[in-house]
Amino acid sequence: MKNLIKQIISLCAILVLLLTISCNNSRDRDNNNLFYWSSNNTEEVLFAKYITEKWNKLYPDNIVKFQAVPEGQSSEEVILAAVVGKTTPDIYSNMWQGDVEVYAQAGVLVALDTLEGFSEFLYERCDSAVIAEVTSEDGHIYQIPWKINPIMLIYNKNIVDELGMGKSPRTYGEFFEASKRFQDDTDGDGYVDRWFGYSEVLVTWWQRFFDFYPLYLAASGGAPLIEDNKAVFNNEHAVNVFKFLRELYKKSYFSIERLSARQDPFLDEVIATRFTGPWEITHAEKYKKDGFEYDFSAMPVPDDHKGPAYTYCDPKNIVIFKTCPDPKAALKFLLFVISEENDLKFLEITSQLPRRKSLDSNPVFDSFFEANPKMRIFAKQANYVRGTDTTPVLKEAFDIISQEYEACVIYGTKSPEEAIRAAEEAVNLLFLK
Repeated sequence: MKNLIKQIISLCAILVLLLTISCNNSRDRDNNNLFYWSSNNTEEVLFAKYITEKWNKLYPDNIVKFQAVPEGQSSEEVILAAVVGKTTPDIYSNMWQGDVEVYAQAGVLVALDTLEGFSEFLYERCDSAVIAEVTSEDGHIYQIPWKINPIMLIYNKNIVDELGMGKSPRTYGEFFEASKRFQDDTDGDGYVDRWFGYSEVLVTWWQRFFDFYPLYLAASGGAPLIEDNKAVFNNEHAVNVFKFLRELYKKSYFSIERLSARQDPFLDEVIATRFTGPWEITHAEKYKKDGFEYDFSAMPVPDDHKGPAYTYCDPKNIVIFKTCPDPKAALKFLLFVISEENDLKFLEITSQLPRRKSLDSNPVFDSFFEANPKMRIFAKQANYVRGTDTTPVLKEAFDIISQEYEACVIYGTKSPEEAIRAAEEAVNLLFLK
């Protein structure tokens, strides 16, 4: 809770907005309406409007009122301000999984496993690994696994073919070989201006969800970073990921320049690969030039890796806040929202994957994947994904890892072994406070 309080000062403007919204909402409480916030992503707003209108026609005695989460620097800040100001919606469908434990320990979420019918539904929707992942430290479950966007490697098919690779590089060794063949100084000024890949060089903690963390999961078979309030990532997998990434920057196979400030470097063929999610499909189809061919493959793994390559799935889940006057009615609405039929509609509108088991083999979704074959790649990857570890200090832990990432991977001022060891020691100190 200390970490929440530290941020309150920067959230005053958001609080004023939320208090105004709360006053408007309170006038409707006599009608026993439920208030639902979605993300403010355009496609998710369209889905939320669709699903609430559908529900309200079917159940006019249990109206759900919808709005997108109010604008702020981030939806996480808006929700934090709403918690502090006691202006939370009844239902929120864009809760980052890594934040749930903080709010669960703050006592502001409904324990969903105490509601009739929830546990049966959850075991039907999710496998045991996902259920374990969303179970809080106190043994209760405060979130409904809802949607994921697995991180994979997008690659330029034409370039990979020209390099004589035959397929996207699967291992670190293959990735280095492809990088060496592709690297170029196109204008002859002595500086590399074409790189095989790119990952954002900013030290911001959440950037590591798009490089270090999915690579760590791929290398380790989906192992945790934190377990039983202790860092458990000082191992060969984390060290080898740092070594792999350090080599990419050291040999200029990856650009240390911030290419994100340019026009899309992937579609411009300045880079041949990057780590990304299924949102890239819509963007690429809209802006690619004639003849541009791309595809997706799993995250690179060590040369001696056995078994599937896991990745980070970028999970966003649904919660019910304790401000809700009728959690049973809210759960009934949510079970309607994430039925198979409505999950299909969500997939069609947003191109984001529902987090449910056997998604790629469920006949309900076949027609969508037949029409969108690149999305099926992500659906197959969804069988091998991980979210986040259950801990209230996850952001602080990733901030520490990111600081060491910058020192080792980007600038080479520490060895991988030193950087991972330092990160482990610093993360463990978080649990002593």
